[in-house]
Amino acid sequence: MKVSSIQLEIKNSRSKDGTIDYVLSLMDRCAGDDLIILPELWNVGFFGYDEYKSSSEPINGKTASAISKKAKELGAYVYSGSFVENKDGKYYNASVLFDREGRDILEYRKMHLFSYNCKEPEILTPGEEISVASTEFGRFGLATCYDLRFPELFRKMAVEKGAEFFLVTSAWPFPRVEAWNALNQVRALENTCYLISCNAVGVDRGVRLAGHSQIVDPWGYVLAASGYEETIVRAEIPAGSVARIRKEFPVLKDRRLTV
Repeated sequence: MKVSSIQLEIKNSRSKDGTIDYVLSLMDRCAGDDLIILPELWNVGFFGYDEYKSSSEPINGKTASAISKKAKELGAYVYSGSFVENKDGKYYNASVLFDREGRDILEYRKMHLFSYNCKEPEILTPGEEISVASTEFGRFGLATCYDLRFPELFRKMAVEKGAEFFLVTSAWPFPRVEAWNALNQVRALENTCYLISCNAVGVDRGVRLAGHSQIVDPWGYVLAASGYEETIVRAEIPAGSVARIRKEFPVLKDRRLTV
């Protein structure tokens, strides 16, 4: 499976429509890849709290429709990155996994909203459902940014839902980049899963973003990673490797649930 993580530079001077068009052009550079991932709230910027409601869309709105069309055009799975969804009078940090035909096969609404010097939980509603779906490459589990700090979510995805790949969209700030790097590796190795993350870069409303999008294998080794610049992080993942590694190193089977 050929994977691309598009580490987008957030530019507040660029309009929402302009950002969508620009991201579609970056996706064109991923032609031939099997899976493409985008960052968190990339069409407005995570720290643009005042624009959350005005930029919100239904789950099949302008942003998702554009990504769906491009997924079909490229014949790739695409984890849309997130956008503000307006649903039944509530607002969510929502994302969609599209298949090669551009079909919505899985939706995720961020479960853990960030409360540290942040207005996200004042505006948005947390999701309630764990999201894992089957593909020809294995089972994909979805997560968003702050979710990384909560190991229970990832353990449930791996053990209860059978996830083999964690797809993580993010807008993680620079001051906590070391935590970001550590959590990417830990969530992969403790669950014997691949973790493919996509973080944004640039400065969003005065907040510098950390970048360092990465692809981590089930041993916790970083197969590919970026720095602080806009780029596309790529790696190729061998078929059947999760099952092989779990058989060789059965850490999930060795858990003692009575302790």
